[in-house]
Amino acid sequence: MEKMNRALERAKMLVGMEVDEEAGQEETSSSSFFDDFNRQCTLSTQQRLYGFAICLVAGLACTLLSMLVFFNPIKFGITFTFGNMLALGSTAFLIGPKRQIDMMLDPVRIYATAIYFASIIIALLCALYVHNKLLTLLAIILEFGALVWYSLSYIPFARSMVTKIMVTCFDTEF
Repeated sequence: MEKMNRALERAKMLVGMEVDEEAGQEETSSSSFFDDFNRQCTLSTQQRLYGFAICLVAGLACTLLSMLVFFNPIKFGITFTFGNMLALGSTAFLIGPKRQIDMMLDPVRIYATAIYFASIIIALLCALYVHNKLLTLLAIILEFGALVWYSLSYIPFARSMVTKIMVTCFDTEF
């Protein structure tokens, strides 16, 4: 029965519902910034879905609109990166900011997360301060690759499948 209760609590947390605090009272003394922040972010399910949809649509719109300025890598880099950040932030509405950060820092995807955020910073620096089109384009390519690799970490066996496909495609042995 206890396993079933824990599974139900996990399912509630996954969809953003409130979980009874009686079970987890042992951690109340060591409250962190993210725990306090998470308590302040209490939204209804409908508000979470609206926030998710608005952020996701805005992110996808920015990403698609960036294609209009593709031949100007500086403008492309800014709009593409902003669209990616909005789309990534949209999932915080569904699962909560603390859970999203915990999932991003999971050992399975910590390297992909670090490379993704580093490529975002590099793309914005190249676009806004360096004004170098080639470096901005390279940073955008790195950002896109890191985003794909990060996204694949949420799909079971997707990374290993993509790795096997890539090894098969680029096998140069004759």
